Amino acid sequence: MAVSSLSLSWVSTTIYNKLNLAHSNESPRAYSALFSCNYNITRSGETASNEEGNSKRRTLLLGVGALTSSLFHPSSLFAEEIPLNYRSFVDSSDGYSYYYPSDWRDFDFMAHDSAFKDRYLQLQNVRVRFIPTDKKDIHDLGPMEEVIPYLVKHRYAAPSQVATIFDMQEKNIDGKNYYTVEFQLTSPNFATTSFATIAIGNGRYYTLIVGANERRWRRVRNKLKVVADSFRVLDI
Repeated sequence: MAVSSLSLSWVSTTIYNKLNLAHSNESPRAYSALFSCNYNITRSGETASNEEGNSKRRTLLLGVGALTSSLFHPSSLFAEEIPLNYRSFVDSSDGYSYYYPSDWRDFDFMAHDSAFKDRYLQLQNVRVRFIPTDKKDIHDLGPMEEVIPYLVKHRYAAPSQVATIFDMQEKNIDGKNYYTVEFQLTSPNFATTSFATIAIGNGRYYTLIVGANERRWRRVRNKLKVVADSFRVLDI
């Protein structure tokens, strides 16, 4: 993994589609193979030693990335300044990048390649993972109006949760397509609201999820939307 501090941005076009989705066992065949990996949003158990080791590793990588950032050729991808109070995480080895709030710290999130969280609020975090795929683009999965509800119902929601989709967006940045969804997962005792951005490139299916406790969502929504909108797939 190689990282650097570079700036990113995109302009979005919104397609609004609100759905109340109770979790069910219906699984469209078209998506079951690719989405067989479980994406349930359940925070993994953390240990002090894991966090300390990961923090030291990420700090070293960020330092190396800062020294090597001058090797990148200028392009529209890095043409704008990083927003105030954000930092840029760039993994040039695994082919992705995004912004995260500058006061968040990195941590281990099970089966994810990178993750950062609020220092005090455990459920307020961002994480990225990817799995291999033979697809070339998210359009190969199907139309957004079919793919997103399937993901939210069958991959992001646990059997005991009810999912509500508030908004779906499709974007094209530098020739790459992205789907972004805003959704809520309601459990018997609590609820979370999140953005998820998905994309395909480099023979990989990427997922970024950034979210918070539902009670704080109104206060932090715009802040977390910057994170979701900043996700980019890089050529490797």
